[in-house]
Amino acid sequence: MLTRRNLLQAGFGLAASAIGWPPAYADASSGRTLSFHNLHTDEALSIEYWQNGAYAADACAAIDQILRDHRTGEIHAIDTRLLDLLHELSGQLETRAPFQVISGYRSPHTNAALADASSGVARGSLHMQGLAIDIAIEGVPTAMVRDAALGLARGGVGF
Repeated sequence: MLTRRNLLQAGFGLAASAIGWPPAYADASSGRTLSFHNLHTDEALSIEYWQNGAYAADACAAIDQILRDHRTGEIHAIDTRLLDLLHELSGQLETRAPFQVISGYRSPHTNAALADASSGVARGSLHMQGLAIDIAIEGVPTAMVRDAALGLARGGVGF
């Protein structure tokens, strides 16, 4: 059974930071693809969100949809710095496995309910701004994902 407790034990969170942005890419015009599997809705998405030197609005909207608050259905724009951080992380780990989404966007209502139920949820969580995501990657040890994310030094990493 999929519970919040075992999801949190299996994954960790990333938060985008303005420090060190934008990331340095060898070829800024090349495409950038991300893949997701939302563990709560069982939806999957693999999409090129950066095309021809710009963020693709339709692709970003599709990412916003899959990372929506699964409890309320509310959709919020996910910050492109977070998308770039995830793209860079997958490159660092040399994996094309999808990010297993534990928590993407959280509405203020959902976040308040979670904070009331757990001291581990920040009342001012960056999830409410589309700046944070809790993930796991199948086949990649969580400690390896955490260490790679920390090595990027592009945002916060919770474990």
